Amino acid sequence: MAPDNDKRNFALRTNDGEETSVFSGGTPRQAALKAARRLDPADSEADADPEEIRLREKGTEKVHVYEGWAWEEDAPDDKPDWMPGEITKGNVSKEGVEHLDEI
Repeated sequence: MAPDNDKRNFALRTNDGEETSVFSGGTPRQAALKAARRLDPADSEADADPEEIRLREKGTEKVHVYEGWAWEEDAPDDKPDWMPGEITKGNVSKEGVEHLDEI
């Protein structure tokens, strides 16, 4: 795991430019995967509908655009006791990077 000083913060943006949540990660993809797990999960990965995820890197004018989806599946057999029997998983696909004129 990267040290805390290598973490970057990414603000989740709505279509109207409002920033609703902040996710941290060493890379934009790591933050996007965290955001994807908050989407409404489907019953399986094949049934999941991709949704656009827009993350602005804090301190910059770069917006990383992803398609993300989430689904539920059974937890692994060797799961810890505290983990529920069904877990939410997510995946993302990078669509590109946009640059804002102003924040």
